Amino acid sequence: MVLATLGAVLATAAPAQAAPSETSDAVPGFNGTVLAVAYSGSTIYIGGDFTSAIVKGKSYARGRLAAVNAYTGELLPWAPTADARVKAIAVSGSSVYIGGEFGYVSGQKRDSLARLDATSGAVSSTFKHAIDGKPYALAAANGRLYVGGTLTKVNGQVRTRLAAFDLSSGALDTAWKPTVDDQVEALATGGGRVYVGGKFHKVNSTSGYDRLVALDPSSASIVTSFKPKPAVIVFAIALTSDGVYTAHGGQGGTAAAYTLSGSKRWSATFDGDAQAVTTLGDTVYVGGHFDHACRTARTGDQGVCLDGSDDRVKLAALALDDGHLRDWTANMNGIEGVLTMASDTTIGAFATGGAFTTINGASQKRFAQFS
Repeated sequence: MVLATLGAVLATAAPAQAAPSETSDAVPGFNGTVLAVAYSGSTIYIGGDFTSAIVKGKSYARGRLAAVNAYTGELLPWAPTADARVKAIAVSGSSVYIGGEFGYVSGQKRDSLARLDATSGAVSSTFKHAIDGKPYALAAANGRLYVGGTLTKVNGQVRTRLAAFDLSSGALDTAWKPTVDDQVEALATGGGRVYVGGKFHKVNSTSGYDRLVALDPSSASIVTSFKPKPAVIVFAIALTSDGVYTAHGGQGGTAAAYTLSGSKRWSATFDGDAQAVTTLGDTVYVGGHFDHACRTARTGDQGVCLDGSDDRVKLAALALDDGHLRDWTANMNGIEGVLTMASDTTIGAFATGGAFTTINGASQKRFAQFS
């Protein structure tokens, strides 16, 4: 997240706990859109379109990559630079993997995918690949880095929007090469599965697994017992030990909960796309560019709620078990709103990134953490 994901994250089921504050922690802001956040220990790694971080009104150069201490909110000295957008981040051990639209990282040529040292930010010399297409989502698990997006080739070898790399050697995985017929937006890993979300209709040339599918982490075969078939694009995926939670576009937007067998448990409707999702305790947090949570699933032109609504501007909290709207409110401004989310159960917090500049009327530019 997914993980992050725009995208995607893995969480574990947790008991009810006190809700996070509706006010962001004291964390840096950024001068450009934040598109990726990922927790690792006490650190949040951040990627996007920004060129500086803002701390107490002072700017610090950060070239589309930054790191923040999740406990103190301090901007950390970790500061590799990318020459264009960073869209996705995944962390494994001492490595931070980034994907996006860049051609150089810290002055070294890297074709939209790179591995960085989690402490120093140094660019790995052993992870260097030629990518045709763009990575939109990353997930690290099962000894592999999974990559999804608009890929067509890696190092001259055909890969159809999905690929994997060995986390130890950095080599392209020759066995894990599923195919989907349209772009991938989200990845999440857990429970012996790799969940893939996006715009696609066919997976491994097989119909019936539209927009959301679970794959075997080693063979890439379809997990046929999981067949939810959402009706609209999947932008983000979050997992617990017994559920799959998704953020969707469509006429308005929706968040949905599925069992591990693919049965829909609930859905919630908004008047704009839901673009990010994460879970913390007994709550699902959904971000997007909506302004209202609809009281029914009926929407009209441009997603307007037809049967009443509650103000939830760019961010909403839903009950994990049945999807009912919680009172928790952290309204944001802007048009694009929230584009990425991640949570950490040890810290008891979740992070959001996007294009917002205020939360409940207070200045908070493009990045926030709620604990």
